[in-house]
Amino acid sequence: MSGLDVDTIAAVATPPGMGGVSIVRISGPAAAGIGRLLCGAPLKPRLAAYRSFRDGGGDVLDEGVALFFRAPRSFTGEDVLELQGHGGPVVVQRVLEACLDAGARMARPGEFSERAFLNGKLDLAQAEAVADLIGAASVSATRAALRSLTGSFSRRVDDLAGDMLGLRVFVEAVIDFPEEELDLLGDGKVKERIRQLHAELATLLAQCRDGALLNQGIRVAITGAPNVGKSSLLNVLSGQDAAIVTDVPGTTRDLLKVDLVLEGLPVTLVDTAGLRDTEDPVEGEGVRRARAEAGRADLVLVVCDVRNMRHASFETEAAGQIPTIVVANKADLGDFETGRIHESETAVCVSAKTGAGIGALIERVKAVVGFHDQEEGFTARTRHVQALREALSALDHALVLGSDGSPSELIAEELRVAHDALGSITGTVTTDDLLGEIFSTFCVGK
Repeated sequence: MSGLDVDTIAAVATPPGMGGVSIVRISGPAAAGIGRLLCGAPLKPRLAAYRSFRDGGGDVLDEGVALFFRAPRSFTGEDVLELQGHGGPVVVQRVLEACLDAGARMARPGEFSERAFLNGKLDLAQAEAVADLIGAASVSATRAALRSLTGSFSRRVDDLAGDMLGLRVFVEAVIDFPEEELDLLGDGKVKERIRQLHAELATLLAQCRDGALLNQGIRVAITGAPNVGKSSLLNVLSGQDAAIVTDVPGTTRDLLKVDLVLEGLPVTLVDTAGLRDTEDPVEGEGVRRARAEAGRADLVLVVCDVRNMRHASFETEAAGQIPTIVVANKADLGDFETGRIHESETAVCVSAKTGAGIGALIERVKAVVGFHDQEEGFTARTRHVQALREALSALDHALVLGSDGSPSELIAEELRVAHDALGSITGTVTTDDLLGEIFSTFCVGK
């Protein structure tokens, strides 16, 4: 992708609204000319210059700092111009319109990062880490996104892909040169190499799951009968009086959502209406929404009164395949170490009133979803997890084929599938549809 093949794009790179500074970013072959037109003189690369920004008629729109980066030494790998002016929405819009009048077009969401990928400045995982860093909801997520942005995750994937490629070359050499009488699996070396790759992929997948949780977080529904302390639990977990708490059954009638971070894990907590049969149509709608929310959550906290836990057994079974934790609340009303629903289910006893047991509950949540806040972790996405699973599955098939004497061509095909799955993570193997889906989720100015 060269400057001669593309047009020039422009967008506001700072959040909307009022602020001290706003940035209009321009990338493409016309960036230098737009800078000369708006600033009244050529700009020296990589040298900040204080200029008046003017429209095509010569009227001053704003004053600020202009920075010009000559290709390929820029974020996108193209000529890039940044105009840093005052942060008023009308001012920045007028500067952007002057850039568009001078020959640029509005950038699509994520188009600057997409061009950086297409021009080899970032691989696909690094480009995604740009958006992850912007949207990080915790310090842990920020650090993980920075590690991905600087290539930590990509290097792991590339190393595995390189080993996979070497194994593919060997296996395909056996197919192409049968007269050499190479023993593909007879001495077990190829099997052992596949097993080693499988083990390394499994380790990376486990870390990738943590990265995906850091990036995307989880949605937790708090359900249970009326007056068992659901809203009180939400309040103590969030550290704020987000929900109204009364002794009147049916106080909570709609969904109440709170975003928070539990020891590094981003969580959206959803308080729901008490589950009971009711003739009140408004409360009945709340109960319907509560059950629907539980059905789409990543985790359900079934809250019950520690003195009466029969209802929790029913709600646990109703949750089906969704991970569930039974929370026996009001432990301050008696001496309860644990509460049992049935032989295979042990509740976490807490007191939303005193805070007792809340730490144990948070640890149980992290354990159930498989989250470990690793010091050297990296941010990841669901598609990365799916790609690693596909690669692992292909290696499983290759081992089975090698054990039952299947033709070498079938083993080579499974290795190709695994290698391509790894390539899809960093973008060495990709499709235009995938790129469009990924970059459409970015901010316009990125």
